[in-house]
Amino acid sequence: MATPTTPAVSSNWNLPNIITVVRILLAPLFFWMLLVDDGADGALRWWAAVLFIVAIATDGIDGAIARRYNLVTDLGKLLDPIADKVLTGAALIGLSILLELPWWVTILILVREIGITVFRFAMLSDRVIPASRGGKLKTIAQSVAISLALLPLWLILGDWIHWVNTITMTIALLLTVYTGVEYLVAARRVNRQPHQS
Repeated sequence: MATPTTPAVSSNWNLPNIITVVRILLAPLFFWMLLVDDGADGALRWWAAVLFIVAIATDGIDGAIARRYNLVTDLGKLLDPIADKVLTGAALIGLSILLELPWWVTILILVREIGITVFRFAMLSDRVIPASRGGKLKTIAQSVAISLALLPLWLILGDWIHWVNTITMTIALLLTVYTGVEYLVAARRVNRQPHQS
């Protein structure tokens, strides 16, 4: 029987986790819309970009709700980074298929993201490496860069927007690599510390 000092255990099927699952389910729809447009920059391209922006924005919303109302669960901790990687991965792969983003950029970002995520899960039972400010900045930079790359703003603003897209994607790429190295260095430092009994 729970005592007043026992923290309540939140159900796995709470609002933040449902939002996260919806984000995962939206990724295939977004990917399909992007590829069906096939670089024509038509209505489907615009809707695909809007869908991505709305879906990626829910990442901050579900986290805020979970923390505010004490709805953080182990399932949420597992699904949230997976949802982010599925959505951003679909966008990067789609842009590369359309020849709008070099494949080496997509591969480098995905190797870093998937590698660090797998490494983090492997460390969960042993040590916890907290997310750095750089990691959060990296996530924002990726979201902005991918959103700008998806929106066919060149139809409205002209070709100079391609320079903006290149700069923002370069910033996102550099932050992705830097924070990946930073995380591994932090993990090595933590591993050298003695375990607390």
